[in-house]
Amino acid sequence: MELTKYDHACVRVEKNGKVLVIDPGTFTKGPVLDGADAVLITHEHWDHVDVDKLKAASPALEVYTCEAVAAELADVPAKVQVVRHGDGFEVAGFRVRAFGEWHAKNHPDVPVVQNIGFLLDDEIFYPGDALTVPDAEVPTLLVPTGGPWLKLGDMIEYLRAIRPARAFSTHDGLYNDIGLGLVDNWLKGESEEQGADMRRLKVGESVTLS
Repeated sequence: MELTKYDHACVRVEKNGKVLVIDPGTFTKGPVLDGADAVLITHEHWDHVDVDKLKAASPALEVYTCEAVAAELADVPAKVQVVRHGDGFEVAGFRVRAFGEWHAKNHPDVPVVQNIGFLLDDEIFYPGDALTVPDAEVPTLLVPTGGPWLKLGDMIEYLRAIRPARAFSTHDGLYNDIGLGLVDNWLKGESEEQGADMRRLKVGESVTLS
């Protein structure tokens, strides 16, 4: 299984010639959906879902997401399916389990929206914009490291709650180089503390997972 980091909150996972993309939002550059078999979308915010990208994608594409996002994708030619916390399904050769229901609290005047996390093949967990602790072992965590709803101390507490063997930064497109350096330092320190591989992948960088 190969994991590739894309801009901000998007990743692409490939296995046995099949391609699954998570959260291709408006910050995501390039043809990230080219050759994709399926897309998982955690929630409705524009940095995680780009309706125009999905409209232009192949009608054979399968999309799995929460109810709120599915309602926004009525005009998308792809097959859109709603999943909820506790659901399990198979798509593009991946076994997927869904965990979580709600986005982390943001601005006090902004309603909390639906948010669902995805565990792929009991290996990779992507929580979306939440700090969901799934009722499952998480070997590889895609850990949010930036955003108006998160501080770096929350990230460290989340890493200590999950205790993954590997953790790679996501939701980091709002940082400048100084901020990214701070993320790198905090992840390096926690990696040493836990004896795990915790770091930020550069955009376009890939890792191979067992």
